[in-house]
Amino acid sequence: MDPTTTTLLAALAGGLLAAGLRLPPLLGFLAAGFALHGAGVARVEAVQVVAELGVTLLLFSVGLKVDVRTLARREVLGVGAAHLVVSTALTAAVVGALGATSWAIVGDTGWRTALLVGFVLSFASTVFVVKLLEEQSASRSLSGRTALGILVLQDLAAVVFLTASHGSLPGPEAFLVLLLLPGAWLLRRLLDLVGGSELRPLVGVVLALVPGYALFEAVGLKGDLGALAVGMLLAGHPSSEALAKSMLPVKDLFLVGFFLSIGFTGMPDLPHVLVALALVAVVPARALALALLLWRAGLRRRTSVRTAVSMANFSEFALIVAVGAPASVLPPDWVAVIATAIALTFVLGSLAGRAEWLVPATRRLLPDRPAARVHPEDRPVDVGHHEAVVLGMGRVGKASYERLAHEHGLSVVGVENSVERAERLRAEGLDVVEADATDPEFWERVRTGNVGLVLLAMPFHGNNIEALGHLRGSGYSGTVAVVAQHDSDLEHARTAGAATGLQLYDGAGAELADRAVLAMGSHRDG
Repeated sequence: MDPTTTTLLAALAGGLLAAGLRLPPLLGFLAAGFALHGAGVARVEAVQVVAELGVTLLLFSVGLKVDVRTLARREVLGVGAAHLVVSTALTAAVVGALGATSWAIVGDTGWRTALLVGFVLSFASTVFVVKLLEEQSASRSLSGRTALGILVLQDLAAVVFLTASHGSLPGPEAFLVLLLLPGAWLLRRLLDLVGGSELRPLVGVVLALVPGYALFEAVGLKGDLGALAVGMLLAGHPSSEALAKSMLPVKDLFLVGFFLSIGFTGMPDLPHVLVALALVAVVPARALALALLLWRAGLRRRTSVRTAVSMANFSEFALIVAVGAPASVLPPDWVAVIATAIALTFVLGSLAGRAEWLVPATRRLLPDRPAARVHPEDRPVDVGHHEAVVLGMGRVGKASYERLAHEHGLSVVGVENSVERAERLRAEGLDVVEADATDPEFWERVRTGNVGLVLLAMPFHGNNIEALGHLRGSGYSGTVAVVAQHDSDLEHARTAGAATGLQLYDGAGAELADRAVLAMGSHRDG
C-alpha cells in the first residue's frame, strides 16, 4: 500500500476511533501521525502542504471574526503582554531547574536556551483554541473574543520574533502591504458581488492565499499573517460570517494535515516524555495566571476561567522555531520534547473541555464583585422589565419590533450582535441591547423576568435553533415564535419547542397579495 493511501486510511481510522470514544477527532489525527511515524511510513509531502493551507485558512477565518478595536482593550493588549512575560518566566525557570540536574537531554542548559523555550511555549495554539471555541459555539462570546484577540497579538509577536531571528528586516517593499487598506474597498465589493452563490468558499480561499499569503511572502513577511490581515479587513462586512461558515468544511479538511504533521515529528522516547511532562506541568500555573490577570481587568470569574482554560495549551509555533533554531542554542533533542509537550497539552485541553468545576473552585482567589465594577460586556443583562424580546434586529426583526410596539402596544427590547447596527437602531429610538443570542454566556447573564414573548428573527436557522435551546435550557416557559426560510426549518423549530412561527416566503407572498389588491383598487378608483 502506498504512503498516501496508508496516511489517508490512518487519519480516517484515528478520527473514527476518537469520535467513538467521544473525544475530539483531532486527537485521533495526532495519534495517527505518531503511529504512522512509528511504523516507518514515509511522510507524504502533500501532508505538509495541506497543513500549511489549513493554518492559513484558519487564520483568515479568525481575522473575519476579529474587531480591530478589541485589540487595544485592557483585557486583550494589557493582559496579553503581561501574560507573555509571566509565561516566559515560569517555563524558563522550569527549563533552568531541569538543566541544573545535568540530565543528558537538558544538561548544561544556558540562559539563552531557557529563555527561548520559555518564550516559544508562552503562546497558545491558534489552531487548537479556535477549534475548541467552534465546538463549544463560543467563538463570539466575550471569553472567545478575548481569547482570539490575545491569540492575534501572540501571532504578531511571533512574526516579529521570526523576523528578528533570521537576522534581517524586511526591505522597503514590505510597505506594499499597506495597499491592502485602500484595496479593502474592492475586496468588500467582491463579497457584495458574490452574494450567497456557491462561489463563496472559493472566493474565501483565493482572498486568503493571494492578497493575503502570497503578497506578504513576496515582500518578506510571514504569509499566515497576511491571511489574518485580509480577514480582519473584511471583518464587519455583512457577509463575513456567512463567508467564514462556507469555508468550514475546506478548512477542517486541511487542518487534518496539520495534526498529522505534528505526529510525524517523531515518536518520543521515555526521557523526552518526562521532560515534556515537566513542561506541561507549567500549564496549570500559566492558566491560573491568565485567569487572575483577566479577572483584574474586570471580567467575571466564569469568563476569566473559561478563557484561561481554552488557552491552556502550547502553540505549534514552538515547533517551527525549534526546527529552525541553531543547534548551539537549542539542541536537536528539544524538537521531540517540544512536539510531545504540544501534543500532550492538546490531549489535556480536549479532555478538560470547559472545566466547569474550576469556576466555583477559584471563588476565593477570584471573588465576586459588584456589577458596577465588572466589565460592561460581562454584566448581567436585565430584559425582564419588558414584555417581549426580539433576537436579531435585521429587517425582519426590526419590522417585528415595530409591529409589537406600535400595533400591539407591548414593551419591546431587541438583541443584536452587530455593534454598528445596534448603535444605528438606538439612534433611531429603538431599545436595543448589543449581545450575541447564540452565546451560552449571554444566557447565563440574561434575566428574562416578566418577558412573555421571545421572537427569534436571526438570519440563520441554526442560530435560531441554538438560541431556542438556550432559552428552554434556562427554564424559560413563555411563548417563543420563530421566523424560518423553509417549511422544514419551521417544523424543526416547532419540534424544538417553538410555539408558533412564520415561513418567511409565505408571509412575503401574503403581504404581496394584500398590497397588489390595494394597488388594483386604487387604480380602478383612479
